[in-house]
Amino acid sequence: MEKPYFSTVKTEYKSTWKRMLSFLGPAYLVSVGYMDPGNWATDIAAGSRFGYTLIWVIIMSNITAILVQSHASRLGIVTGKDIAQFSRSYYKRWLNFIYWIFAEIAIAATDLAEILGMAIGLKLLFGLDMLIGVSLSLFDTFIIMYLVKRGMRSMEAIIIALISVIGVSFAIELFLSKPSFAEISTGFIPSIPDSQALYIAIGIIGATVMPHNLYLHSSLVQTRKFSKDDAGKKKSIKYNFIDTAIALNIALFVNAAILILAASTFHKSGHFEVEDIQNAHSMLAPLLGTFLAPLLFGIALVASGQSSTLTGTLSGQIVMEGYLNLRITPWLRRLITRLLAVIPAFIVILIAGESKSGALLILSQVILSLQLGFAVMPLLHWVSSEKIMGKFRIGIITQIVSWLIMTVIIVLNLKMVFDFLVGWINTSENPAWIVLTIVPLAAGAFMLLLYTIFEPFISRYRPRELATPHGIASQLVITSPKPFMKIGLGLDFSPSDIKAINQALSLGNPETEYFLIHIVETAQARIMHAEAQDDETAKDRSALQKYADIIRDSNYKVSTHVDFGDVDDTLPIVAKKLELNLLVLSSHRKGFFHRLFKGTTINKVQMKVDIPVFIVK
Repeated sequence: MEKPYFSTVKTEYKSTWKRMLSFLGPAYLVSVGYMDPGNWATDIAAGSRFGYTLIWVIIMSNITAILVQSHASRLGIVTGKDIAQFSRSYYKRWLNFIYWIFAEIAIAATDLAEILGMAIGLKLLFGLDMLIGVSLSLFDTFIIMYLVKRGMRSMEAIIIALISVIGVSFAIELFLSKPSFAEISTGFIPSIPDSQALYIAIGIIGATVMPHNLYLHSSLVQTRKFSKDDAGKKKSIKYNFIDTAIALNIALFVNAAILILAASTFHKSGHFEVEDIQNAHSMLAPLLGTFLAPLLFGIALVASGQSSTLTGTLSGQIVMEGYLNLRITPWLRRLITRLLAVIPAFIVILIAGESKSGALLILSQVILSLQLGFAVMPLLHWVSSEKIMGKFRIGIITQIVSWLIMTVIIVLNLKMVFDFLVGWINTSENPAWIVLTIVPLAAGAFMLLLYTIFEPFISRYRPRELATPHGIASQLVITSPKPFMKIGLGLDFSPSDIKAINQALSLGNPETEYFLIHIVETAQARIMHAEAQDDETAKDRSALQKYADIIRDSNYKVSTHVDFGDVDDTLPIVAKKLELNLLVLSSHRKGFFHRLFKGTTINKVQMKVDIPVFIVK
């Protein structure tokens, strides 16, 4: 991942308040993932069907989120690596590849929730068809890339503003719904009424303790400049925990507010099957008696989808670079992530209709919960290890609590998967294909989870040096440089040719041979090649020869070469044929439309030649 904003936020202030405020920010970017449209779907389903019964799940999920997010930030602060990077230094390549696939599935599931949420929000506010809304979600790629370029603090400010919109909207919604606080308190007692409640509860856990946000948080904490000694790390861990606690408790308020709103309006009025965000929106006005409720609901939904999109973008870059040591252009990475989510959203809406968007949202959150163990279990091993963390490893009590919580989550996930498979097999007309395909995959995932849990107990940790995406610096050996004996100049008869020629002449010696090269791109030249007799070809030959005569008069060895076709394809072929040692090109300030339709010649030529390219501006 390109990190132009890394370690750019100053934290060294004399004032305690200023110092603490300088650390606030990363957890807010993480927290938006805890109040995304996927959370809305699970919270609405829980509130409408079971009233206040599952509030305890939201509270416990939030406590778990604070705990594991603090572990993620601790690992990033102490080791200087995010979870994906540390995994690459710890596990074998094949295992990291599998973890990467799981992480990508989780990110795609998250992005699916953002897409559906934004599409639903646009439909509720402006009446846009959901397929149009899904299509429009592709364009926020460019918005995200712009925000990244603006720097870390700008991103954090925009995200906090969007969170404020969501928080204020639901505070007003709660006031309008007038919930009973006595009834709300009954939801603090843990209970799971039936298998459907278990399914929704696991969806809430997945929507709250989102695995991709762990990768993100362990990376974002490194944006702060702090002393790398023990005192600096201790201070950073403390302030980042405060940041995490504040941000995720805001997310707790939003999630609890959505569930309470659904319970006090839908469940209380006998509407137990409201699992769709659109249905929830349409029923708010008649139940609460004001148009303001659905309006605020729609505004908050769009704000939620847009703010959460950022976390998926950054997480995608982090896991790809961390696990695979692969860095690609950020806009392309973003587009890949979005397309992985847009395609299933399109298919479901086209085949099953918009009514199934709510069920798809809940499923996306269950997928997140299933992936959670593969991200959290290694993290718990690492932050509990004295060999890895030194004096900053987590305490015994924290270790026990963390392991107990994750064990409960994993057991609940296993029960849900088992119940789901049994029910699927019993109701399927052809259960054989499920037994032969899905069951082995589930068994394989279970075995891999067991390996993830017990591997650190049976193997010794030997950290490997991590190569960056551009590689590890080689040992420098100074050798006698060889002079350039054959220098080629790509010329196009623009004013920049003069600079290119003079610069090229300064790079050689009296024995250097210079080749003036021009590629004719006319339609006739592309077809007839050397037989072309059009006016432009003739003029180009003449102009190139004049250049050569002037250079030759100054006692330089010079030849001319005219060829035909696309410059970026033909020039590398000519360079190889002439056996050049150096190619000199001049750059131009081309406009947007020139770059869009013709591309950038220099970049393409550089990729196709195996000799140095000297660019003259």
